[in-house]
Amino acid sequence: MSNQPERQWYVVQTYSGYENSVKVNLERRIESMQMEDKIFQVMIPEEVRIEKKADGTTKEKMVKIFPGYVFIELVVTDDSWFVVRNTPGVTGFLGSSGGGTKPVPLPPEEINPILKKCGLMEVPTIDVEVGESVKVITGPFANQVGKVDEIDEEKRELKVLVDMFGRQTPVELSFDDIEKI
Repeated sequence: MSNQPERQWYVVQTYSGYENSVKVNLERRIESMQMEDKIFQVMIPEEVRIEKKADGTTKEKMVKIFPGYVFIELVVTDDSWFVVRNTPGVTGFLGSSGGGTKPVPLPPEEINPILKKCGLMEVPTIDVEVGESVKVITGPFANQVGKVDEIDEEKRELKVLVDMFGRQTPVELSFDDIEKI
């Protein structure tokens, strides 16, 4: 295991309404200060909202999901942290108590749904059906083969019947925990 810090997502606070200029400024600074190997993506999560106008017509509008925040994927080093913190419009890192303490990254369970919603992360689909056999690839049931009992596309989970002490026992697994046989 190398001692190289890993890329993670962080949230910086900006003056409200300055998210786009912070993104542009930061992207310019990354380039001019050769930080491409430390700062990877700058994202302002947005979604399409349908607005009804007074005359009854509708209009699609991109709306910021988290106004006043910009998401940045980076490896935190003194240099990369300095570049982001000193970008005009940035008021600070979320999860940093100030006084030179390093910020706390977003855990995958918080950032992944945001990345999926913004189309920055593949949402893997599953190509199995109820009744098919699958192999469990993670966790305490790794390498066991079981039959798919239920599939919940919304939650990206399924129930698999595995053999435990000679009985068929339903186990809840995520799509990432199994592979098709």
